[in-house]
Amino acid sequence: MVKKFKAIVINNESENFTREVKELDTSALKDGNVLVKVDYSGLNYKDALILNNGGKLVKKFPHIPGIDFSGTVVESENNNFKSGDEIISTGWRVGEIFYGGYSQYAKVNADFLVKKPNSLTTKQSMILGTAGFTALQCSFAIKAREELLLGEKVKDVIVTGASGGVGSIAVMILNKFGYNVTAVTRTADNSEYLKSIGAKNIINTKDLDKDLRPLEKGLWDGAVDTVGGKILANVLAQTKDNGIVAACGLAANIKLDTTVMPFIIRGVKLWGINSVNASIKRRQFIWNEAANLIDFEKLNKSIKEIGLDEVLNIFPKMLKGETSGRHIVNLNK
Repeated sequence: MVKKFKAIVINNESENFTREVKELDTSALKDGNVLVKVDYSGLNYKDALILNNGGKLVKKFPHIPGIDFSGTVVESENNNFKSGDEIISTGWRVGEIFYGGYSQYAKVNADFLVKKPNSLTTKQSMILGTAGFTALQCSFAIKAREELLLGEKVKDVIVTGASGGVGSIAVMILNKFGYNVTAVTRTADNSEYLKSIGAKNIINTKDLDKDLRPLEKGLWDGAVDTVGGKILANVLAQTKDNGIVAACGLAANIKLDTTVMPFIIRGVKLWGINSVNASIKRRQFIWNEAANLIDFEKLNKSIKEIGLDEVLNIFPKMLKGETSGRHIVNLNK
C-alpha cells in the first residue's frame, strides 16, 4: 500500500494560522476504521471558513480539512465495507473534528459512509457533494407540502443565492419537480446560466435585501434560502398560505429579524436543513434519487475542477462572494 500522500494541512501555532499542501504518511491517519483512496472532494462555504481561520469549528491542530469526499475503500475493519467499495462521505463533522477530504487518503468511521449508488460516478457524487445533498434535502422539504402534509400543489418557488453551489442545484431540482422557479442572484452575468438549468425568472438580490414589512403580497408556495438575514426575512413575508421555506445557509447574515405574522396568519413553515447529522436511511434515499433529478450535462457547465494547490487560491474569493457554481477538487490532479 502507498505510504506517502499529499494533503492540505492547517495549523494554528501561537495564533499564527497557516495552510499548506504537505506530504504525509498514512500512519498520520489515526481516526476511523475504513481507509479510503479519495477521488474527489468539494469546496463548500464551510470549507472556506475552515481554511480561512478554522471557522471556530476546528478544535485541534494540525488538521486536514475537507467536509466531503468520494472514493474507493482500500482497507476496512468494518463488515459493512470491503476493499473496492465506492463510497460517499458528507457531514458527521468530518473535516471539522475528524480529518477530512482534502487528502489523497482519508480514514473515517464506517458509520459516516454511504455506499455510492451505481447510478452515480464518484465524480458526479462530488459535483453534488454537501451542496447537492443539501439542495436535495431542501427541495424535498418543499415537496413535503403536497406529499407529506397533503396540501395544495406547489407552483411558484424562489431560490436565494441561486448562483452558489446549493442554490444552482436547487434551481435544477425544483424545475425537475415541475415548479416555476425564480432565482435570486447578485450577478446579472449568471442569468442565462440559471435560465438554462430551469429558472423561469431572475431577480436581483438587492430587491430582497431591504427593511422588513411584517407581511407582503404572497408570491411563493415554497422557498430555498441559502443566505439568511434580511433576505430570508423578506422571503418569509412574501410566502403564501401554508408555504414552506427551507433555510440552509447564512452567507449574508446569521441573524433573522422577523415577526410571528407569517407563521400564525399564513401558516408558513420555516424548515431548517442540517445536512451534517442526517440519518443514514435519509442519506441513502437522497443519493438514490439524485441521478433522476440532476442533469449533469447542464450542471457540468458550472463546475470547475481544481487541484489541492488551487483550493488555497480560490477559497478567499468564495468568502467574498466572488465565485459561482461549484468547485470540485480532483485528488489525482
